Formats: sequence, C-alpha cells, structure tokens
Amino acid sequence: MADKSVPTLFEWLGGMPALDRLMSRFYERVKDDPILAPIFANMSGDHPHHVAVFLAEVLGGPTGYSEQFGGHPRMIQRHLNRHLTQVQRRQWVSLLLDTADQIGMPDDPEFRSALVGYLEWGSRLAVINSQPGASVDQKAPMPKWGWGEVKGPYKG
Repeated sequence: MADKSVPTLFEWLGGMPALDRLMSRFYERVKDDPILAPIFANMSGDHPHHVAVFLAEVLGGPTGYSEQFGGHPRMIQRHLNRHLTQVQRRQWVSLLLDTADQIGMPDDPEFRSALVGYLEWGSRLAVINSQPGASVDQKAPMPKWGWGEVKGPYKG
C-alpha cells in the first residue's frame, strides 16, 4: 500500500501546470535546436500537451494519457520507424533537463535523480522502438515512476 504522506513525483514537481509549462517551453526550444528540430518539424500544436499528459501519468498523476490517447502502446506506436539515434536521444534529455532548470522545476537531488532515471529509461526505450522491426505490444502497461524504484512489470 502506498504511503499517502509521500507526494508523487507529479505532485512534487507542481502538477499539470508545471508539466505543461515545461513541455511548452521545451518544444519552443526544440524548434531552434539543430539536432532535434528536424525530428519535430511536423509536430502538431498539441504535441507538447500530449507529452505533458503522458509524463503526468508516468510520474504518478492522473491517468489521462491512457484514457484519452491509448496508453503506453500509443506512445510506442508514435516512435515506430523514426530511426532515432543516441545523439538525438542525448540531446533530447539534455535540453529537457536544461529547460527544467530554466523554468524553475524542483532541483533537489531526490527529485532530479528520479526524473533523470525516467528520462534515461524512457528515451532509450524510444530509440529501441524507433528502429526497423520494432512492434507494439498492445498490452504494454503504462510505466509508473516513483522515488527511486520502478513499480510494475518493468522492474529488473
């Protein structure tokens, strides 16, 4: 049973307003990034909010991404055949963390360690799922990230 006195990562970072701020600012910066701009050149205007809703669910917030967009299988599907590289992945993580600093997200070591852990795991999974031959498991559960431990089927 979860300890209700410990906030989720979603609560700790400031909830949906903070994630929307983060992703809006991040994708504004992506447009000027020579490594990332080509990947997101045809990004829809609601892409930043969709990613914020996904991150909210992963970090312990509302389950809106699963309810509205199809959960983790949908996110995996969005990466199929994108041929992402490690250079692009590292730049994505780096720029996102720099943007978190820029907008004043919590910078305590415990939160940042958990956030970096998820971004490393998730971005590496995105690269794997973007390569030729990758497929979507329609039953893939949504990852749930917490304070230093992975919960669910993804734990090692």
